[in-house]
Amino acid sequence: MTGELTLEQSGDESIDYGPLSNSLGFLLRIAQLRNFDQFYSRLGDSGLRPGEFSVMWLIYLNPGIRQGQLGRILSIKPAHMTKVVRRLEDLGRLERRIPEEDRRSVRLSLTDKGRHFVQAHEADFFGEDSYHNHGLTQKETETFIRLLRKYGGFTA
Repeated sequence: MTGELTLEQSGDESIDYGPLSNSLGFLLRIAQLRNFDQFYSRLGDSGLRPGEFSVMWLIYLNPGIRQGQLGRILSIKPAHMTKVVRRLEDLGRLERRIPEEDRRSVRLSLTDKGRHFVQAHEADFFGEDSYHNHGLTQKETETFIRLLRKYGGFTA
């Protein structure tokens, strides 16, 4: 399938994208950018950047998780993970601990401020009226999530 594709959010005239209109990488990137636009319009005042809530959420559910393990499961490079951790630490939402039994690892936990932040914004991320609903029906959303999980290698 090639031909004309109009991106609704652009308001531009239709142009021929050719095979790009069926490129999974291209379409995922456009979807990601659209998701970021929705994120900032809904949550820009929270001081949070896209991706940081995922980091905080996983720490919330897994207090004491190793920084390296968290970076690996979220596919965040070590240098960038360190920056994210420092930023959340500077915001007073996260604390790092180096365990005596393994001085090479860093364990992450949320501060009280971080836990309260996650609890206060949970509905914004996961609720029925969350920022990442782009007009898909419930069935379309479920199918899309199922396919993304499969593509991403998630099981069950």
